[in-house]
Amino acid sequence: MSAMLQRHELGVTWIEQSSMSRTAHAILSDGRVWLIDPFEDDAAPQAASALGPPAGVLQLLDRHNRDCQTIATGVGIPLLRLPERVPETPFEVVPILFRRRWREVALWWPQMRALIIPEAIGTAPVFALGRRAGVHPMLRLMPPRAQLSAYEPSMLLLGHGRAIESEAAAALGDALDRSRSDIPRLLVALPGLIRG
Repeated sequence: MSAMLQRHELGVTWIEQSSMSRTAHAILSDGRVWLIDPFEDDAAPQAASALGPPAGVLQLLDRHNRDCQTIATGVGIPLLRLPERVPETPFEVVPILFRRRWREVALWWPQMRALIIPEAIGTAPVFALGRRAGVHPMLRLMPPRAQLSAYEPSMLLLGHGRAIESEAAAALGDALDRSRSDIPRLLVALPGLIRG
C-alpha cells in the first residue's frame, strides 16, 4: 500500500497509513534532494526523484534505521547518520537528546524557517491527542523545551504525522507547554490509539 503524499514548498512528505503515521521527507535545496529518515514506499521514490537528483540520506534518530541504508546504497548516495553538521546544505543540526537508548538530532533551515524533528514532536494521534502537535509519550515529563523553544518555525516536518505548514511556531509552543498537563489525556486515550 502506498503512503499518503503531502507536497509542500520544501518538497514532499510521505506518511504511512498506520496508528504511528511513520513519516519521511524529500527536501529540495539548491537543486539537490535530501531524503530524511526514508522508508520504502510505492509512490514516494517517483515523487522524490521528480524534485531533482538525490544528494544524500539523513538519519536523524538512532533507531530510525528504516530503509536509510538500503535507499542510500541503491541510489548511490551517502548516508549521514546522526550528523553533527551537514556541510554544503542550508541545514543547522540541533541536538535534541543523547541518552543511552535515544539519540536524536533535528534540522533547522533558517532561510525557510523550517524545523525537522524526527521523534520528540509529532502530529500522529498518539503524539497530538487532538491538538496540532504533541510531545512523544515517553518525553512528556521532561519535554525538550530547552532544545526547541528558541526556534520560531513557519513549518514543522516531523517523523510521525503530517507536516505543519502554517502557524508552526504556535503549534510547537503549545506542544511543549501542554506536555505534562496532557498526560492524563494520554493515559485515557492510549488504549484506543494503540488498538486503532
